[in-house]
Amino acid sequence: MQYNYLFWEGLDDIQFDFSTGYCIKESDTAEFLETELSKHGLNRKEVNEFITFWLPLMEQNKYNIIYFQKETYTDIAKLNVNPNPDTIIRVFMAFKLSNKYVSISAPKETKTSQRNGFTLVEWGGSKVE
Repeated sequence: MQYNYLFWEGLDDIQFDFSTGYCIKESDTAEFLETELSKHGLNRKEVNEFITFWLPLMEQNKYNIIYFQKETYTDIAKLNVNPNPDTIIRVFMAFKLSNKYVSISAPKETKTSQRNGFTLVEWGGSKVE
């Protein structure tokens, strides 16, 4: 059985990690997301869907401070999937707006996940106030 989408949302009190990340000018946000999401293992369709959902919330900000959360997110949002996927790709972006450029250290380079067999892809994000 194949599902194109499973949607879920929830409330949280997660303290997202912005110790590293990116400060992206609003006019550069779409191009940045195109490049970065591909590095995280999303395919063309998934990148388009991610950008279609998130860009309208981001393009109004002078700058977006963006960090793709890894353990901060996956440690809290556990998955239980049966049967077990051969490949799991989870991409979760936290972002907050800024009226000025903020100098921030870039995170370590992301290793692209290779899809093998039954692949579960989860993408999402959170606007941090």
